Amino acid sequence: MGFCSVFFCLFCLSLLNASAQTSAPPAAIKIKFDAEQSATAAIQGLSNRATGRALMPDDPVRIASISKTFVALAVMRLAEQNTMQLDADISTYLGWSLRHPGYPTVPITLRMLLSHQAGLRDEINYALPMDAHLETELKNEEAWDPDHRPGGYFTYANLNFPVIAAVMEAATGSRFDKILKKQVFDPLGLDACFNWTLCSDQKITAAVTLYRANGDVARDDLRGIREACPVVPASDGGCDMARYRLGQTGSVFSPQGGLRISAVDLAKVGQMFLRNDDTFLSRKSITTMTSPVWQYDGKNGDSADGYFCAYGLAVHILAAPGRPASCKDDPFGDGEMRFGHSGEAYALKSGLWINPARGRGTAFYRTQVPENDPSGHCIYFCE
Repeated sequence: MGFCSVFFCLFCLSLLNASAQTSAPPAAIKIKFDAEQSATAAIQGLSNRATGRALMPDDPVRIASISKTFVALAVMRLAEQNTMQLDADISTYLGWSLRHPGYPTVPITLRMLLSHQAGLRDEINYALPMDAHLETELKNEEAWDPDHRPGGYFTYANLNFPVIAAVMEAATGSRFDKILKKQVFDPLGLDACFNWTLCSDQKITAAVTLYRANGDVARDDLRGIREACPVVPASDGGCDMARYRLGQTGSVFSPQGGLRISAVDLAKVGQMFLRNDDTFLSRKSITTMTSPVWQYDGKNGDSADGYFCAYGLAVHILAAPGRPASCKDDPFGDGEMRFGHSGEAYALKSGLWINPARGRGTAFYRTQVPENDPSGHCIYFCE
């Protein structure tokens, strides 16, 4: 066979490979678990289309708002260590007074922030640059619900979590990403991180790229190379972490949604909740997290058209007893109460849901989900 023929065959093969990668189904995985065992129930697609690498159960992905539950786990650990208190005025940690401008005498607490009842709303940028100051940004009245007093009205807001991260840093004197590693990832044996800063080289190599429904790259096209700036940069584009000041910004590690974690490690956290054996957190702390701090009564919050009807401490509670008929918070369709969290960002949808009565749960994510997908947060992964 001549050179031209060999070249032509190789060219055809490359086209076939490219076509296969382009036509590959979206990366998706579902893991079922009980307190002691887990199993991959479904998996498909590629972690990266350019490399052709098949998705594996332990490949990490930006899991979106399930990240919030992990932040709450760290807060509860720090509360058990008496480093912070859920009902203390967070101004005492921050070193400056944080107040709702319409209710200046009402202290803001971690319990309010974790349950989305502090009065904050996502009307300002919550992905603040490294050199921003929360104290300045939160003087903007647009950041606050003008009509409701903190502590009694639910509005789901990502902005709560940079504030929580800043409080954690101010209380501990440590960076948010390092706090999560020490308090959550290492004790549970997870190779996870926020914004890729502390994940292992192995996880960088295995990173799942997020693609939009049309196939465009949305996030994390790493291909084994760490990002030059894995955090939210400064307003001038700089990424020198020496400029970062603990407890002043809180957003650079994206605490509201920037957790990179595999479905396998996500299931491990679900198993911890099911075991509830006083090892990682006390039973009291787990009950505090997973019990309704807020429950919809038809007028005491923004339910997002019935999706939010009960919420704990960064834990979404589905199909809670006694909820109004207007609630649409049972994606499993069986009327059984579950707790956990969903995630949705960059065309990914994800879920970690635990059914305590049956002692089992599911962890899943899917990429390339079209906007306003009618299947909602469950996709085809609900039991």
